[in-house]
Amino acid sequence: MSNDEKKIENVNVPTEEVKEATEVAREEVVPEIKEVEAKSEKAAKAEEVPSMDDFKDELDASLKKINRGDTVDCKVESVSDTEIVVSFGYSADGVIKREQLILEKDEQIADRYKVGDELTCLVEKRADKNGNVVLSHRKAKMTVAWSELEKKFEAKEKFTVKISEVVKGGLIAKLDGVRAFMPASMASNSFVEDLNEFVGKELLVEIKDFDRSARKVIISHKEVAKELADKAREEFFATVQAGDEFKGTVKKLMNFGAFVDLGATDGLLHVNEMSWRRLKHPSELVKAGDNIEVIILNVDKEKQKISLKLKNIEDNPWDTLDTKYVKGEVYEGEVVRLADFGAFVRLEEGVEGLVHISEISVKHIETPASALKVGEKVKVKVLSLDKENQKIGLSIKATMDNYEKPVKRNSPKKKKEEDVLKFTTNEEATTSMASILKDLDLKLED
Repeated sequence: MSNDEKKIENVNVPTEEVKEATEVAREEVVPEIKEVEAKSEKAAKAEEVPSMDDFKDELDASLKKINRGDTVDCKVESVSDTEIVVSFGYSADGVIKREQLILEKDEQIADRYKVGDELTCLVEKRADKNGNVVLSHRKAKMTVAWSELEKKFEAKEKFTVKISEVVKGGLIAKLDGVRAFMPASMASNSFVEDLNEFVGKELLVEIKDFDRSARKVIISHKEVAKELADKAREEFFATVQAGDEFKGTVKKLMNFGAFVDLGATDGLLHVNEMSWRRLKHPSELVKAGDNIEVIILNVDKEKQKISLKLKNIEDNPWDTLDTKYVKGEVYEGEVVRLADFGAFVRLEEGVEGLVHISEISVKHIETPASALKVGEKVKVKVLSLDKENQKIGLSIKATMDNYEKPVKRNSPKKKKEEDVLKFTTNEEATTSMASILKDLDLKLED
């Protein structure tokens, strides 16, 4: 062993330090190695010869011919605020401007179209100033839509549309870019005061008139609405019965009552069934558009008619009539109506009695109006009470100071018989039974 070797052998190097140095060196070298490998791989790919499929795609794209009016299948590559860019296997990209897209008013392009979406478009121009093909998605959809609408018209098919706006004389529904017109008279099977209630709603319709060359499509909901209403009405009358409770909407007011929409049909709420007090007009209690709760009073299934009464009508004052009014007693009331045969006097809300013309005055009168007027306060005496039939007989003249109670008198015929057969004990009488018999004998002899 040489002296140099002995010196090396005697050097004591710590094992841990050696490991650390090795790791550091590896960390510095490995990234460089990976970078070199990546560059080599990239260079190798660059040097690769394109495959036959690649050549075929490029060749097809360069040789593909398009003409104005052609329909092409596209794929969305990018979306902006004003347009979308699509590819369709052509040497140039396609551009679709906002006005050639299918959008609602104020709708953003990005809300409707996404990258990767597949569209069918119509070629508008082979190249713009930038070399891009100008396309229209709206016109392509319209072309298809017109064909579909023609088929629906010929087949008399019913389909659903969404009403987009109100125009003069009717409504508009857009069908993939095609504007279909619905006249106001065809919007419903009943009168509609405000067509705006249909905007945004979906309606089942059928095409009544179609002319592709004139770009005219007339649609109607009226017949469909009638069919649906008839079916709903039949189902309603098959199950409804008196006493059923419903929530309805006051539809129309008449002098005699209110028509209430129950959904499947309308019912009549007569003015007398609205309150126990007398109403001059239904408008005193309800108005059109009010939501009310009603009870079925009567059902005519054959004529499909319904009569109603209010559910929350106040308590019937006639139920406690005998606790408030007594025959023979005098009360104060108000004249509310005059008729040829007498006057109606209100004793309280919901309770009215009749004063016959013969019970108005101790003097003879031609008409009730000659002695009374509506709104006048009068005293009346109860002559009769009929709680069951809700009738009260009243008298005004019976409360007057100069009123004399009529005396019950026998008829003249009956009085004559009594004069003959009755024995009198009056001292002033001069005729006896004997004289009567004598007179009879004399008459017989004659």
